[in-house]
Amino acid sequence: MPAERIQKLLAQAGHGSRRECETYITAGRVRVNGQVAKLGEKADPAVDDIRLDGHKLALAEPLEYLVLNKPRFVLSSVKAEDGKKTVLDLVETDKRLYPVGRLDLESEGLVLLTNDGELANRLTHPRYGHEKEYRVLLARHPDARQLEAWRRGVVLDDGTKTLPAEVRPERTQGKGAWVRVVMTEGRKRQIREVCTQLGLPVVRLVRVRLHTLRLGGLPSGKWRHLTPQEVAELRGAKPPAARRAPARRPRPTGKKPRPKP
Repeated sequence: MPAERIQKLLAQAGHGSRRECETYITAGRVRVNGQVAKLGEKADPAVDDIRLDGHKLALAEPLEYLVLNKPRFVLSSVKAEDGKKTVLDLVETDKRLYPVGRLDLESEGLVLLTNDGELANRLTHPRYGHEKEYRVLLARHPDARQLEAWRRGVVLDDGTKTLPAEVRPERTQGKGAWVRVVMTEGRKRQIREVCTQLGLPVVRLVRVRLHTLRLGGLPSGKWRHLTPQEVAELRGAKPPAARRAPARRPRPTGKKPRPKP
């Protein structure tokens, strides 16, 4: 087996996304043949002794991909806090899976769970610009000024300005309204902070799409395995083109064509 970057080996072994594994290395938690590993260093698990927090790195396990419709008040985390349920408590698997593109505690919807660190890195790294789509129930009707500001980008409390986003109203609900938001970045609690700046309290926030993967009609709290086609599309394969019906040939009439004069 050829040598690979250590963060890639850790991700392949199910220890999180490649970016998460890089933090383990920079924190000095990884050793190769007894020496503290350096970021960018390569190793071969077939011949090198690679350890994370003293535990020997196991060979890569079979890859698994699940999609979960996360309910409210469930943590998008692998570790429980204050007795709260995590997304891993809702699925059945013997693999070490990690959530890709986390949702905050009060948000709902699509969470991808996988041990494919390479794919997790592609879906979460800003340079790839993968879209995330949300349905947001606001406590009041947004006006044209608020919608336009949201679309252009909003300066948050830390001074950063959000990237332009697609925002379109869907329907009213009592005094509130549902809007659909498509964005390519994903700062922590970004939609909630934007809405706070605009004076639009959030009642519900549901993620319905991550790149090409859609939540569809999956009930809250339920999960399913991704199809091979869904995995291929997340990795960048183009969806199959719709088949066009073959042109219909005219049915023979049994009559011979008349000769042209």
